[in-house]
Amino acid sequence: MQDPAPAVADDKIRCDACPVMCFIKPHALGACDRYGNEGGVLVRVDPHVVLDHWLSDGGAVVPFNAGALDWDGSILREPATFITAIGAGTTYPDYKPAPFIVASEVEGVDMVTVVTEGIFSYCGVKVKIDTDRHLGPERALVRADGEPVGHVTTGEYGSQMLSLGGVHHLTGGTKREGRATCDALLALCNGAAVELTVDEGATVLVQAGKPPLVNGQVEERMRVGCGSATIGMFAKQWFGKVDEVVVVDDHITGVLSEHQAGKLLGIADSGIKMKGRRSTPGRYFQVADPGTGWGGTNIADPLQILGSFDPRKARPGLTMLMVSTTGEHASYYVLDEALRPVEQTMPDDLARSVALIQENCEPALSTVLFMGGAGGSLRAGVTENPVRLTRSVKDALTVVTCGGAPTYVWPGGGITFMVDVSKVPANGFGYVPTPALVAPVEFTLRLSDYEKLGGHMDHVRPLSEFRGPAAHRTRVPHRAENPWPLMPDAARGPHR
Repeated sequence: MQDPAPAVADDKIRCDACPVMCFIKPHALGACDRYGNEGGVLVRVDPHVVLDHWLSDGGAVVPFNAGALDWDGSILREPATFITAIGAGTTYPDYKPAPFIVASEVEGVDMVTVVTEGIFSYCGVKVKIDTDRHLGPERALVRADGEPVGHVTTGEYGSQMLSLGGVHHLTGGTKREGRATCDALLALCNGAAVELTVDEGATVLVQAGKPPLVNGQVEERMRVGCGSATIGMFAKQWFGKVDEVVVVDDHITGVLSEHQAGKLLGIADSGIKMKGRRSTPGRYFQVADPGTGWGGTNIADPLQILGSFDPRKARPGLTMLMVSTTGEHASYYVLDEALRPVEQTMPDDLARSVALIQENCEPALSTVLFMGGAGGSLRAGVTENPVRLTRSVKDALTVVTCGGAPTYVWPGGGITFMVDVSKVPANGFGYVPTPALVAPVEFTLRLSDYEKLGGHMDHVRPLSEFRGPAAHRTRVPHRAENPWPLMPDAARGPHR
């Protein structure tokens, strides 16, 4: 993409693609590494990415005679090319029309896609880390390169959630904090690994779509459920093979003989006594402090969560399995004459049940969602009446995509969206040193609706202009798991 820019002294040109307004020397790049001075012309240096609906991941098939403009070989009714905003550039300040406003026909309906690389100071990422291990207390600061870049939010089912970035870290702290935050967000959004440390907690290596490393240890499994749920899933597997089972879990530890599943199976009381707070029969909270040991607790010996057995119900020879919710930890015990659990070699049939728990665990992954608000001045690059774009999105007349990937648009004011960064083409995100992230955003809607909301109709260009070869354009496969952005169903979007 090329954009003429006013020349200044020393053959420098001034870039107007972001608030920094760099003066760029010939054959040099601006502070963002996104724009350069090429022979006195301001050039977006990264290739502009278009999605190809023909190519599956791996790109084994290419469109026949792709350079032809009169007939492109398509047997599909909808256009097989989607113009993303990756590499399209920006038009800061946004009173100017977006870089590309592209018209196409989909199943006889005239559509338009408006693309721009939005500059987001108000943005962040939400990180889901599949682990039972305690990463740190809620509200604890999360640091990258020693600087605070976010905080621990909540523990969810089998995962710990982090909130990173946001305007206060990007712009409200020191310059170093803002840069560290921008660097961490950019790396995570582009699929790179980032080491994060939690105050009073763990060090975790996070990479979208990859298993997390907690204190240097690879997390392999996401638990099957809480301790109570695990009993519900596997109680029948244990019936007749062991007298008691305790599923150790930092949040809800389960006890088979007290649990409703055990009652329905007719399992006798074992006389077991648990530490912690009893919630409902067979379910205990706070049996230990959070940690990186058994079931996300701070214990290495599971017997620490047991009191003495009730001699009126327990008996010598009573057998007991203790297992964590991932099956990573498991031990087998037999009560001696003094009703003390003594660890023994685990019988094969119980070992198989532990293996079954492991088999039922999902692979532990790190998931990164970019979250930004496209409700600011960016809308002016789409329409002369920005609030109409917001209303159009809320009314599901306009679908919002990020590098062609589907987004979730939050209810309420503005156009605040989230996207799974692993669904965005590689290196789809950039930055500017204000600091802020640059994210691709596309708005697709009917051409007639675009005109009604005050769109820049005199800047609409036909899709055919983009089908031929171009020096700075790259065709990448459309990800099969993503809905095709130009399909009629896509316009309804997940936000509806």
